[in-house]
Amino acid sequence: MRPSRLPLIVKLAYSLFLAVLIPYYWRSYGPTNFLYFCDVALLLTLPALWREWSLPASAALVGILLPQLLWMVDFLASLTGHPLTGMTAYMFNPAIPLFTRSLSFFHFWLPLFLLWLVYRLGYDKRAFVSWTLAAWGLLLICYFFMPAPPAPADNPALPVNINYVFGPSDSAAQQWMPPLLYLALLLLALPLLVFWPTHWLLQRFFPPAVKH
Repeated sequence: MRPSRLPLIVKLAYSLFLAVLIPYYWRSYGPTNFLYFCDVALLLTLPALWREWSLPASAALVGILLPQLLWMVDFLASLTGHPLTGMTAYMFNPAIPLFTRSLSFFHFWLPLFLLWLVYRLGYDKRAFVSWTLAAWGLLLICYFFMPAPPAPADNPALPVNINYVFGPSDSAAQQWMPPLLYLALLLLALPLLVFWPTHWLLQRFFPPAVKH
């Protein structure tokens, strides 16, 4: 047996975090909440840790690194009272329980954790294609089967506009162009402008994954 490349305490701590988050999110928001890219990346990291498998970690990092860096920057800017996008405003909303907000802080540390994980395991160059295909599938499911914004008054916690398939706002669908055209542009823009640049950087600056 090859020696473990990842500390057992890290695997156990991450598993414990998911053991708390998954049932809490399921009860609070419902199972469709796990269709968000960030939540998919969170779940993919678990088998990557225990199997020390680079592909799911690499794919998750390709998918969320740039968007979550924006989340991190907006959060830090909001701490100083100067939010950039408002996407992390909920983290400072006292009406939301502190425990809920503390769980959501994974948006900040997960990309950093994945950078460390991929550095330890190596970067799998199949990640770009793997994540792109998965993202396309998620976007199509969210557009055709998940609700558009806004959330219903009788269930304000219901996830709507998952992965922004109806526009950048959760309060109303975009009206700038036909909905299917917007979706088509999203399907093209994410791989070209988000996933591919991340893949290029990771392939250039991280060691390649070693196949066993």
